[in-house]
Amino acid sequence: MNYRAVLIAAIASLAAGVQGQVIGHNQVRPFPEPEPVTFSQKAAVKYKPQLKIEDGCHPYPAVQKDGSISGGLKWSGPQDGECTGSKLGSQIYARSKWVNDVWATVYAWYFPKGRGVMPVPLLFGHRHNWEYAIVWIDNPELENTTILGVSMSASVGYASQTPPDAKYVDGNSVKLEYYYNHFLGSTSVQLTEDSGEYQDLITWDELSKLAQYSLNHTDWDETLFNLAGLRMPLKDGVFEELLNKAWPF
Repeated sequence: MNYRAVLIAAIASLAAGVQGQVIGHNQVRPFPEPEPVTFSQKAAVKYKPQLKIEDGCHPYPAVQKDGSISGGLKWSGPQDGECTGSKLGSQIYARSKWVNDVWATVYAWYFPKGRGVMPVPLLFGHRHNWEYAIVWIDNPELENTTILGVSMSASVGYASQTPPDAKYVDGNSVKLEYYYNHFLGSTSVQLTEDSGEYQDLITWDELSKLAQYSLNHTDWDETLFNLAGLRMPLKDGVFEELLNKAWPF
């Protein structure tokens, strides 16, 4: 008997059983925002950014408690076709850590479809899209903390402002907009003076293990040769890479 083949098959079967099924983008139930307990969770809620939708889909939950994930939407029709908001509610994800003595929280939004930098951008898009913003503060354990900077996903690479101009901040919340960059032909995030909307926040450590597994192991990029470069920003490995590359100081 080929025990190695049996072992590999068993592991694959177990993994398939652990990861939830793919369901409709409008069937995914978001995690309710729990009462924050730790300093990390309290800071994530306190500095949760607001998002205005200028172009494209509204944010949707990507995964639910049992690990089932969104099937997204095939690119077709208008940018916001069939994705103007879920009746079940939306979601913003967050994960935090210290980076060079600065506390960083990565906030991530999922969209059922989006546009990447591709030839003839007005005709092409892709299933799934992720955008993120990083809020950098001095210390989450202090009562009066300071926003030192904000970084965000751009059409190409990253954009940052240290510190953000007062016109882009509402209290403790940075104001962002999800928009279509006509020059580069892709959707991304930028600072705005306009107010946006909040979504229920769930931190990485508050997610169920099944949800974490699905977010870590789902291939969100279905484009040819992975041209869109879609990755879940809080995924193990990707999270640390983003913080290092987007370091704005």
